[in-house]
Amino acid sequence: MKKTLYYVLCLMVGVCTLSGCIEEFEADIPSEDSDLLVVEGTICSEKVNTFILTRTKPINSSDTPTPQKVTGAIVSVRGSDGSEYKTQEHNKETEPIYYVGGSPQGDITREYVNPITGGYYSCQLDALNPDVAYYLHIEYNGEVYESEPQKPLRTEKIADVCGVQDTPESNIDVLITPDTPFEPGKANYYSWTYDETWEVHPDYTTYISYDRENHASVVDPRQFSWRGWKDATSSTIMVGASSSYEGQHIQRLKMYDIDSSNERVYYRYSGLVHQRAISKAEYEYELARRQAGSEMGGLFTPQPSSLPTNIHCLTSKKHVIGFVGCSLNTSEYRFFLDAMDFSIHFPHKDDTRLWLVNPSQEECCKVVDRGMFLCEWFTSGIDGSLQTAWAYPSQLDVRLHGAYIEEPDFWSLTENVSY
Repeated sequence: MKKTLYYVLCLMVGVCTLSGCIEEFEADIPSEDSDLLVVEGTICSEKVNTFILTRTKPINSSDTPTPQKVTGAIVSVRGSDGSEYKTQEHNKETEPIYYVGGSPQGDITREYVNPITGGYYSCQLDALNPDVAYYLHIEYNGEVYESEPQKPLRTEKIADVCGVQDTPESNIDVLITPDTPFEPGKANYYSWTYDETWEVHPDYTTYISYDRENHASVVDPRQFSWRGWKDATSSTIMVGASSSYEGQHIQRLKMYDIDSSNERVYYRYSGLVHQRAISKAEYEYELARRQAGSEMGGLFTPQPSSLPTNIHCLTSKKHVIGFVGCSLNTSEYRFFLDAMDFSIHFPHKDDTRLWLVNPSQEECCKVVDRGMFLCEWFTSGIDGSLQTAWAYPSQLDVRLHGAYIEEPDFWSLTENVSY
């Protein structure tokens, strides 16, 4: 019993001693690991190539941790054959730039580069030569940086993209299957991004309006659109490897999922998937970047300079963060998800319209003056009373919720399309 009491007293003394030794810890980060150049972007054939240049801030900086944009740099894409494509920097003073080129369907398309606050460098590339190695060249603040020259990789088409819901309560998983690989005897690596478009409906629809003079409803189908569309672009890059698949052929790999109660799948949803073949080195960089991002702030989190990179400073020993890949082409696949094919969970909504029974002309005019619109005008079969319902524009106009009402060109497609 005495021995047990002795151990307890020792433990209590130890805890008290440790609690008095806590001091503020300042990470001892080498100077070469702070204020690092960060490069984002990919060299892609026959596309507008945009490269984003930023710098990291010290971990103990009192300023906002948001990376600072690098402005005034000279950036170009160069080839081992002596070719060069100079980029143009975009800032608030820059006018929007339009690049015109042929789409996979042969139509004329137009890509818009937003006028943004520095750090963005864009250029239009011609068709790349598969036998030429290309690299990114950067001149900034007296230093010269270059990515490792690499020949552009071919990308297989996408064989299929589909949505799968395992149970009526589960999310809808989006699965991708690339086409048969060009080199089935070796591991294949891919990166994917996607754009989304989905149909939205207002809380209520109306095809009538109120006639003040005659105290009656009149047909007005063009007053509000009965549907609209919203767009979004994926904020992350998904990557995948074929090493665990038979014949090095990725089959039904999950890219992302959509909650079955999300408005994106209430009616009809379309995704445009962009697939790009990448090297093993770029694949490993993306994995390491994700791990560093998810563990940021941990005691054993690796420093940014330890991330694998193919960009180097030629004029000093400065570290660089980033990886510039090179692609001969990008494959695309447009797919559709229809609500009737899944178990969709619509939220319950009470009828929040204003109902007036047998309203006078004066009452109707007051409601209109309050900014409300007529939705219902009918005579009840029970007692012959006039039933009217009124709603505000926010309940009738999808544009007030970030949607647009011009139907996308591809919305009339009835089947998925591979480009």
